[in-house]
Amino acid sequence: MAFSIRLTEEEKALATSYAKLHSLSLGEAFKKALFEKIEDEYDLTVAELGYDEYVKGGKKSRSIEDLLKELDL
Repeated sequence: MAFSIRLTEEEKALATSYAKLHSLSLGEAFKKALFEKIEDEYDLTVAELGYDEYVKGGKKSRSIEDLLKELDL
């Protein structure tokens, strides 16, 4: 699948610089950025759902100091 996007000269220069810095073609750089963004949002959604389930289950967090005391560390 191919697509095109319109960039200002400034945006194009920034994207081209990023691609060169990472030894990628411009297309590869955009693809990488897109999928990293998708993965980040997916991870955040899964974390939020997990936290909601944790809280709804009546569980509570505790400080690291309390955990260390419990473990005699």
